[in-house]
Parts: sequence; structure tokens; C-alpha cells
Amino acid sequence: MKDLEALIIFARVAEMKSFTQAAESLGIQKGRASMVVRELEHDVGATLLHRTTRTVQLTEDGRIFYSRARDLLAEADELQSMFSPGGMSLRGRLRVDMPAILAQSVVIPALPQLLDAHPEFELELSSTDRRVDLVLEGFDCVIRLGPIVDESLIARPLGKLRMINAASPGYLKRFGVPQTIEDLLNQGHRMVHYMRNFGAKPDGWEYPSGDDYKSLMLPGTMTVNSVPAYHEAGLAGLGLIQGGYSALLPHIQRGALIEILPNLRPMPLNASFVVAHRRNLSQRVRAFMNWTEEVLKPYFD
Repeated sequence: MKDLEALIIFARVAEMKSFTQAAESLGIQKGRASMVVRELEHDVGATLLHRTTRTVQLTEDGRIFYSRARDLLAEADELQSMFSPGGMSLRGRLRVDMPAILAQSVVIPALPQLLDAHPEFELELSSTDRRVDLVLEGFDCVIRLGPIVDESLIARPLGKLRMINAASPGYLKRFGVPQTIEDLLNQGHRMVHYMRNFGAKPDGWEYPSGDDYKSLMLPGTMTVNSVPAYHEAGLAGLGLIQGGYSALLPHIQRGALIEILPNLRPMPLNASFVVAHRRNLSQRVRAFMNWTEEVLKPYFD
């Protein structure tokens, strides 16, 4: 390949699923974008994009090629800026995924300062509770809470997010404020049940016991499968909840929730910054990783 222009155009078409939108974003004619991608497919000897009248989708070969192309473009960007001063403004697009409640409560409110400081930096933020596929879905990096089950991924621990127990004032007025684990049973408390997939066994009420943690199953009248719904059920007074301090703090500050059993908090949740492989650590990725760590630091145990 004579230069990286073909990869840049191909990657933008793949990301936007449209030759028209990709061409407009790059400031070129649609016909030129289409011609460059056709020549690229001829050069590599494979059909990379499946074209219809409505949309453009990556073929299976295209998915593999796109993943490698993103790596190469990231390395080219790194090469271009490797001798630049450390304070140089970030440029280009970064695609990130993180849990919805973390994005909503902590990351997005802090983003204006980052984006104002780097006006040429574009963040593509996915917020979902499912575990995305970094390679097939084209993510540069993700933030994950809990254990990293895929050993092929490269994970950097960020810290342990503080977890707390909480309930609404109305709920506590009805059932009483528990002071001990025994009170949870004696006062007839109930909890909101959470399970990622319905049909599985719900988690119990987690509490520290010696050097370990135990789980007490309390009755409940509602089961949910998303963290935002779990928090809303607690706010509605439907039961006790256990959640991240970062997400519940705004509700506690305005009096909609009250922390209970502060000496019996559940196990902190590991937060990790994850990439598919080490060569994904471009300047943009490293800068965002360091920024994220600073933003989350007040909520770490």
C-alpha cells in the first residue's frame, strides 16, 4: 500500500456503515471513497464490505482486516506523535465501552474538562451492561467491573470501587433501620433481587464475615436484570439495595437514599482498563486510561 489513505477511508466507512457519511466526515467525494475501497479490496484479494442499497456491512474477511487496520492506524498515529511534547493535544477518535451506570454517574459528568482541553479528540462511548467483544466490535478499550474472565485480554487494574448498602427513607420508616445482620431478619427486611439473566439464582445480601464475605438470602418482591432498574427500585422503596458508592452518592446527597450498615459494606468491585492486546496502547488510549483512573480515584476503597 502506497500510503494510509485507503485504510483511513475503509475504516471510516466500516465504522459509519455508509459511504456517503464517511465521505462527508473526511471531506471527500462519495465516488472517491467508493473507488478507493474497491481498489483496496482488489489489492488485498478479498471482499471487505457487503453493500446493499440501505447499508454497508463488514464481511467476515472485512472484520479481520478492519481489526488489523485499526491497529496499524493507531501505530501510525503513535509514530507521528512519538517525539511530540507530553502536553500535546490529543487527536482522533477513541471507541470505548463501559458499564452504563459508571458512564452516567461518573465519566460523562467529568468529560467536558477532557474534551475542552483536547478539541480534536473525539470519544465514541458505548455504555452497556453486557460484555462486548473488543475485536469484533472494534473497541479500542473498555472499562470492566468484576473479574476478567477472558485471559487473552490485557487488563490494567484501576482500583477497587467502594460498594455500599442503601434504602429509601420511606422504606426505612416502614421497616426500621437495621444495625446488624440479625436485624435484617428480625425486622422483616426485603431486598431488590438482581440477576443478569432471568432464571439464574439471584445474589443474596453480601456482608463481611471475618476475612471473607458471606451472603444472606432475603425475601424480595421484585427482580430486575439491569443496574439502573435496580437502583430505581431502591429509590422507589421496594427493598434494600447494594450498589457502587459512585452511582448512589448523588441520591444520598439529595436525601433520596440513606446508607445503612456502613460497617458491613459488601466486597469492593475490581475496576479494570482492558485492551485486546498491548499494541492497542496508543497515545490516545494511554491518555484516556490515566484520565479515567484519576476520575474514579475518589470512589476507590
